[in-house]
Amino acid sequence: MPSNHLRVATLNIWNRSGPWPERLRLIREQLRVLDPDVLGLQEVLRTVSDGQEPNGTWTASASASHDPTADQASAIAGGSHPHIAYAAAMDYGNGLLFGNALATKYPILESSAFELPGRETGEARSLLYALVDHPRGKLPIFVTHLNWKLHHGAVRVRQVVAICDRVKELAPVDDVETLPPVIMGDFNADPDSDEMRFLRGLATIDGQSVYYADAWIYGGDGGPGYTFDRKNRFAALAHEPSRRIDYIMVRGPDSKLRGEPTRTRLAFATKLEGSGGDVWPSDHFGVVTELTAEPKSWE
Repeated sequence: MPSNHLRVATLNIWNRSGPWPERLRLIREQLRVLDPDVLGLQEVLRTVSDGQEPNGTWTASASASHDPTADQASAIAGGSHPHIAYAAAMDYGNGLLFGNALATKYPILESSAFELPGRETGEARSLLYALVDHPRGKLPIFVTHLNWKLHHGAVRVRQVVAICDRVKELAPVDDVETLPPVIMGDFNADPDSDEMRFLRGLATIDGQSVYYADAWIYGGDGGPGYTFDRKNRFAALAHEPSRRIDYIMVRGPDSKLRGEPTRTRLAFATKLEGSGGDVWPSDHFGVVTELTAEPKSWE
C-alpha cells in the first residue's frame, strides 16, 4: 500500500450463525492478508455482566481468539487490531448484545453510540462513532447497520438522515484538522435506492442534501460488487436477489484532496471447500478500499 494511503475495510460477520468456529478462522486468516488500518464489523455479539456498560472501548489481547468467552470483535481482531469500540443495537437479555464494532491498529481517542430511528418496526439499529489516532491524522469513523427488510426503504431513509446529522455534528465540514470522515457498514440497500442516492448527492430529502463518495464507484474493478451474493451458500439461504448492500462512503476528497478512494475490492470473499459444504467467512462479502491520506496539490 502506498505510504500516503490508509486502508479501510468492513464486514457483516453474521453473528454466530452457521459454522462459527470455521468462519472465525477464515475471517482471521483473511484479515491478516488484507491488513487494513481499521475494520468495521456488524452483527457483532457481546456479553456483558451486571453493571457493565454495553458500549465503549477496550483493548483486546492476542489470546482473545482462543477464549470462548470473548466478544466476537476481540475474537476476530485481538492481536492484530487490538483497539475495539462497540455500539449495541439490540439487547437479547441475559447480557447478550448485538451491534456494531470497530477494530483498529491504532488507539481510539473517543467513541459514542447512537440509536437510529426505526425501533417501532421491531428492529433496533445503532451508529458507532470512533475517532482513531491514525499516524496520518485523526480519523472519524462511523459504523452502522440499517434495517434489513426489503420494504423498509422509508425507514432506512430516516436512518441515513440521522447518520448524516451525527456526522455533521461530530466531524464538521469545515474541520480541516481531521481526515475526512468515513461511514461504512451494511446498509441493506441497493445503490439506486433513495437512501443511497441521498448519500451520493443524487437526491434531496426534506430540502437537505449531502455528498459522500461511494468507494466502489470511485475505485471498484468494474464489476457489480455484489456483497450479498447467491453464489455464497450462506446468502442463498435468504432467497433474496444478489446485490451490493455493503458500503464504504467517505466525505472526500476534501479541500486538501484527502479521502479519495483509489482502489476498492471485495474482501472476505474466499471460501473453504469442505466435506460438509463450502464454508464462507460470512453470508456477506466485505469491502476494502484505500483512501488518500496525505495532502496533494490541485495542479
